[in-house]
Amino acid sequence: MFKKVLFNTVMMSSLVSITAYASTDYNIAKGLEPVSQGQSITVLQPFKGDFRILGAKVYKDDEQAKFSPIDYAVSSGLFADPSIANTIRIKQYDRYLNWKMDIVPVPTEQAIQMVSNMHIIPANPSIAKQIKKVKRGDLVRLQGSLVEIKDKDLVWTSSLSPMDTGDGACEVFKVESIQWIEKT
Repeated sequence: MFKKVLFNTVMMSSLVSITAYASTDYNIAKGLEPVSQGQSITVLQPFKGDFRILGAKVYKDDEQAKFSPIDYAVSSGLFADPSIANTIRIKQYDRYLNWKMDIVPVPTEQAIQMVSNMHIIPANPSIAKQIKKVKRGDLVRLQGSLVEIKDKDLVWTSSLSPMDTGDGACEVFKVESIQWIEKT
């Protein structure tokens, strides 16, 4: 009896998750236009760069998963060099990124600009598939826009400064193009 109840609970939980993702509320996360009442995307500014992937975390159950199915922890500039990127330890959780290095080779203010947490929003269904293929160590060229998302009571605004930290410091990045420069 216990196994049957546990199995039914797991199955119902999976069905709820699948049904939710199938709704039009998740159009944006699938690279489609928003059609749900109250959802919008506003472009704040163009954004592009070459980024070393330090980690990727898939999200399905938080409010932001309707827009961003994955977060990338990335390094850029000097920190995109594999010999430096490989020394960066990360922890991704609840749309946050913590990172550290034993020896930081540049001043802290400069290091802060070279490691980032990006909430990735696919611009189309093809990008929605590609963004899930990145691996730690890949060097990718991403191009698109930093955006603001609105959905009923939620307002999710991208940072526009590489210098900020803490809540609101992440890029909310609508990716229009992804190109692998190096694959691991």
